[in-house]
Amino acid sequence: MVRSLVFALVVVFAVGALKANADVTRRPPNVVIIFADDLGYGDLGCYGATKIKTPSLDRLAREGTRFTNFHVSQPVCSASRTALLTGCYSNRLGINGALGPQANIGISDQETTLAQMLKARSYATGMAGKWHLGHRPPFLPTRHGFDEYLGLPYSNDMWPFHPDQTPRGNVNFPKLPLIEGEKAIDADVTAEDQTQLTKRYTERAVDFIKKHKSEPFFFYLAHSMPHVPLFTSERFRGKSAGGTYGDVIEEIDWSVGEVMKALHESGVEDNTLIIFTSDNGPWLSYGTHAGTAGVLREGKGTCWEGGIRTPFIARFPGKIPSGKVSDAMFMSIDILPTIAKLTGSVLPRQAIDGMDVGPILLSKPGAKNPHTVYYWYYEQNQLQAVSSGDGRWKLQLPHEYRTLDGKPGGDGGKPVRYVNKVIEEPELYDLTNDIGETKNVATEHPEVVHNLLAEAEKARAEMGDSLTKRTGSKTRPSGKVAAAPAGDR
Repeated sequence: MVRSLVFALVVVFAVGALKANADVTRRPPNVVIIFADDLGYGDLGCYGATKIKTPSLDRLAREGTRFTNFHVSQPVCSASRTALLTGCYSNRLGINGALGPQANIGISDQETTLAQMLKARSYATGMAGKWHLGHRPPFLPTRHGFDEYLGLPYSNDMWPFHPDQTPRGNVNFPKLPLIEGEKAIDADVTAEDQTQLTKRYTERAVDFIKKHKSEPFFFYLAHSMPHVPLFTSERFRGKSAGGTYGDVIEEIDWSVGEVMKALHESGVEDNTLIIFTSDNGPWLSYGTHAGTAGVLREGKGTCWEGGIRTPFIARFPGKIPSGKVSDAMFMSIDILPTIAKLTGSVLPRQAIDGMDVGPILLSKPGAKNPHTVYYWYYEQNQLQAVSSGDGRWKLQLPHEYRTLDGKPGGDGGKPVRYVNKVIEEPELYDLTNDIGETKNVATEHPEVVHNLLAEAEKARAEMGDSLTKRTGSKTRPSGKVAAAPAGDR
């Protein structure tokens, strides 16, 4: 009798354990993406910063993997965000550069975002921060898969009180609205309001995590900082040895710590993939109000490594190795298909450019990048550079680019002017041995130049290239609305 009872209890506990394991297996992982704006490659402690303290991000790197060869698809706001959220080169979808308040285009409703993909998998989806994929109602996050949204529709410098008036010439920027869902809850975001942005976005992320801890969730925390103009809350103001810019980064680091804390306290950190990266490199002309590209050449607004190679840290306990540093190459277009595989989601019906790099993210033995080549476009559909998929070779194509030419940037939030230089002939760089792109080795490796030029022709045929006056055969239009009346945002 006793033996039968014991056996029955064992069976009950075994079935219960199997059911619990099955429940864990059935529930896909949560996903949190934290996206900084204009963060430099050398701005974090774990990437070599000495004056800026980033204990939370350094901890995230210790508990996860720090990648040193991650790239964004374009060195500018809207284009970079399009690639992250759709898995496509943004120019394929008709999004170039940084959309301003006067723009009447945005992300098309024919495209599938990361949020829409995960929502179809029964995820709760939320966002806080800078959107910048179109500010009119058809383009807002709530129309593209996000259950809730709090943030700015475009960059925080696109307002009339920015101290810098020179780079944007006579553009008449309207007031800057803070949007909740699809409604402006603050039609005039002041400088004082901006001091609370990082804190407010973070509080929304923390609340969302706690509210949805019992179901799969995706949260996209897209900080407005450290894009100029720089603002921090009182708690961080004047505290960093890195000056005002350092204050801003240290508050973002605090934000990351708060998100990690919320995941832990909600009991979901072991089943959450958390990613931290940036949309492009530092806006160097702002000098003391900009970050540093470290050992990399140039910065935002160029297809040199300083503009397109950004920090990337990922943690997924038990899946992504802890304390590892990886030099494996991949790009922001690969995030969507990789998350699709990890979550068991269905890929978008429209063709995408990214590929699953899960084996690289998870540091699987023998993992290799599945791409033969990556392309870098900038300006109005200019194909400016091509790189081998393994990240070793990069061919800078003939184009004009901006540079400070060795001069310091500005001070106190005021920029200095760039000068323009021209690449006359294709220049080849061996990034494995010359990460700073200091030596053109095209004459030593003509076969590599030949192969990458052939790959560039494939990109021109599909996506076009304004530099060579080519029209692509496989592009898709952006969303578009009628021009807004005067004074309308």
